[in-house]
Amino acid sequence: MSGPFSSLSISGSGMDVYQTWLDAIADNVANINNVTSTDEPAFQERFVIARAREDRGGMQGARVDRIEFGDPNGEVIYEPNHILADEEGFVRIPNVDLGHQMTHMLVAQRAYQANVTAFRTARDAYQRALEIGRR
Repeated sequence: MSGPFSSLSISGSGMDVYQTWLDAIADNVANINNVTSTDEPAFQERFVIARAREDRGGMQGARVDRIEFGDPNGEVIYEPNHILADEEGFVRIPNVDLGHQMTHMLVAQRAYQANVTAFRTARDAYQRALEIGRR
């Protein structure tokens, strides 16, 4: 969508991408302590891959291209008293780093907020222009 309202579309697409990223981060954090037996895969961390959304006139925002998943092997740790422990006392946990997730969350939140601000600024400018046209 090119034209006078493209900034709304561009900001809106950015909000969609960052909302998807925030959802993936929330899923990663919610499953950070999942434990499985060693014969099952661990929770796989979600990674959002975004790409430029192109229109006939060039780049017009962003879109989620795909979701990739982390290592299903996770980490095998010794927890002999865990109900899912194998005969040797090992269980599998996800390979998700809480520090990385929190950093990514802050970046995604700030980027989402920046897109909201850009959207509101463009919307307000368009509304003022329409008001001028009514007078």
